[in-house]
This record gives sequence, C-alpha cells and structure tokens, in this order.
Amino acid sequence: MKFAGTRPLVRLVLALVAVAVAVLAFSGCSMLKDAGKSDTAKSKVGDCINVIEGSADNSKTQPIDCSSEKAVYKVAAVFDAKSSCKDEQTSYEEKGSDSKTVAFLCLSPNFKQGSCYNESQTTGYKFVDCAAPEASFKVIKRIDGQADEFQCDTATSVGFRIIPDPKTTFCLGNPKG
Repeated sequence: MKFAGTRPLVRLVLALVAVAVAVLAFSGCSMLKDAGKSDTAKSKVGDCINVIEGSADNSKTQPIDCSSEKAVYKVAAVFDAKSSCKDEQTSYEEKGSDSKTVAFLCLSPNFKQGSCYNESQTTGYKFVDCAAPEASFKVIKRIDGQADEFQCDTATSVGFRIIPDPKTTFCLGNPKG
C-alpha cells in the first residue's frame, strides 16, 4: 500500500540524516587530527604563548593569557605544514610520531613594559626576572599602534624591536639599570 506524498518526505529525512552524518564525520576527523597535538600546537591566531624552557628542537611552552607578563609571544599565523614566517617573527614547529609537521605557528613578540627577557639565537625569547644573570634586556617602553624606532628615547634606550603587524615598538634597555 502506498501513501500519497511519502516519497518526498522519505527523501527529506534521508537527506537530513546524510547531512548529520557528514557533519559528525568532519568534526570527528578534526578532533582526531588535533588529538596528538600539544596545547601550544592547538593555539589560534591571537592566542599567547609562554616559553617555559627554550630549545632549538624541543621547547617547553604553554598557552597563557595575553595579559600575563609571561606571555612572551602572540600567535600571528597558524599552518598545518611547515611554512615561512615574517622576518620579525619566530616559528614554532611541532611534529607527530611519524616526524611529519602537525602544527606550524608564526609568533610575534608580546613583551610587556617593565619586564625583562632573555634572547637567544637558537631558542628565541623567554621571560626572566630582571635580576637574573640571563636577563638580556628590559622593555623600557611599549608603544602599540606605531612601528617607529624614533619613538624610543636614546638617553634611556639601548635598542628597540619593531613589529610591523600589528604595529608595535618596543624600546629596550639594560635589565640591571
């Protein structure tokens, strides 16, 4: 026995079930793809990162609130494969158990005025106490919205860092002074 109008209703129900299965499959795959990543590798653009221990190939990092003085870096770009970052940025690469890149982040400095940092050619920046022997510089002044080293007072600053996007100027001084 057939009822009039049931065929379009069955098609609609099947279409809705198919869409629901596709959404679940996609979100499930995304969750599985991120399952092996560290919290740092799961970061999004605008999140901040604390470097606990710097290393050329195995840094210990963690996401942190951007207002914290330990929020040394802000995520500027996120990629699933190795990519290139802008000159003023530092890269963070995380590899899976198969040695393939699972996350590649481009990080911009997020220094806080009055805080001190250690700078290393191989490990990047790390927040440190200003009295610590490894302190390389102190941020004397942070100027958001401008990328202009001439905003730094040459009488108190011994250097600067310029970030063009978003425009930020960091005037640097001696950590002991």
